[in-house]
Amino acid sequence: MFFEEKIETASRETIENLQLERLKDAAKRVYENVPLYKKKFDDAGIKPEDIKSLNDLKKLPFTVKDDLRDTYPFGMFAVPKEKVVRVHASSGTTGKPTVVGYTQNDLNMWSSVMARLCCAGGVTPHDTAQVAFGYGLFTGAFGLHYALEKIGAMVIPASSGNTEKQIMLMKDFETTVLISTPSYALYISEVMEQMGIDPKKDLKLKYGLFGAEASTEEMRAQLEERLNITATENYGLSEIIGPGVSGECTHKCGMHINEDHFIVEIIDPKTGEVLPDGTPGEVVISAVSKEALPILRYRTKDISYLIPDKCSCGRTLKRMAKITGRSDDMLIIRGVNVFPSQIESVLLSSQDVEPHYEIIVRRENWLDQLEVLVELADERLLDNYSKLEKLQNKIKSDLRTILSIDATVTLVQPATLKRFQGKAQRVTDLREKK
Repeated sequence: MFFEEKIETASRETIENLQLERLKDAAKRVYENVPLYKKKFDDAGIKPEDIKSLNDLKKLPFTVKDDLRDTYPFGMFAVPKEKVVRVHASSGTTGKPTVVGYTQNDLNMWSSVMARLCCAGGVTPHDTAQVAFGYGLFTGAFGLHYALEKIGAMVIPASSGNTEKQIMLMKDFETTVLISTPSYALYISEVMEQMGIDPKKDLKLKYGLFGAEASTEEMRAQLEERLNITATENYGLSEIIGPGVSGECTHKCGMHINEDHFIVEIIDPKTGEVLPDGTPGEVVISAVSKEALPILRYRTKDISYLIPDKCSCGRTLKRMAKITGRSDDMLIIRGVNVFPSQIESVLLSSQDVEPHYEIIVRRENWLDQLEVLVELADERLLDNYSKLEKLQNKIKSDLRTILSIDATVTLVQPATLKRFQGKAQRVTDLREKK
């Protein structure tokens, strides 16, 4: 299903011409209205009129999260405060939050691009969608909510938490689409099992639209099996717009980028050099049509790569691969780069453990030590030492193969590790506390 078929199936020439037009306009607006950008442009020796092709985008300076923090709260806005009709913000757990603003046109655009992605994920006007993201300054819930209404679906603004009630609403309201983080959806499936709810018999769920955190293909397989759904992933950042930058269609072969509003580059995170399509690196995004916050070349720290060929669904928009991790989530252990997603892939390939785990990093005698806590699927395994040891050694061997380092594997009883209703926090790095 298409929401705006004209642009979703446009030619590469049409898309790139529109991108260039909007890039030129955005560069002019930030230079004239945002002091930080004027200084960045001047320091780089570039003027807006120097942008004559999309290839000139790489001449522009990068924008980073600290730029938004340093201009807190409204210093990055390109329009007067009177034209801003809504603000969202990050949690600010590591300092001042990053604040983003929207004009009415921005909100209209946001609901439109997200509606495209909801349709690509299978949603129709006949669906009932339950939003289990938290409502508030977090962008996720609102981004999906208004898009689903724009399509014509019935929306249940359940917010996050109160899992038993979530499941009651799913059953009583005949929810067909679940919106949440993938980790919370897994927790919902676990509570369903405890309540004796069988999604195949007792619920009408068909689709899951998941975001706000990266997940592996193994995680997707677990979600689809446990909830009896087709699970797709969408992507965005509050600094850019919230969810709506890109998202998967039901073919699940990459996230379609809303290229008429967002230009995505992949760079080498160390050198800043733009990498060719198909080469993994850091995602950099320019929001070229936003009025309140037309941010340019924002370094996301997310790791992905671009897929240029036409999707079998018929959309011609470029795709980006699922996020495999963040450059700042990467753990360096004994000189080896380790991503939590690599560990998750190993764990979820085993039928004997649950998809709940914690990664603990310590430093002992000047040497980094990696421990992975994993929940058993069946506590009866605790009574079978031979089988338990075999499982533990198998996971340890698989981790060594993937990571090229040894890890301690600790198997724990079912339902003992922390569950998450928002973004999952899987890593506890104790090295900084030594």
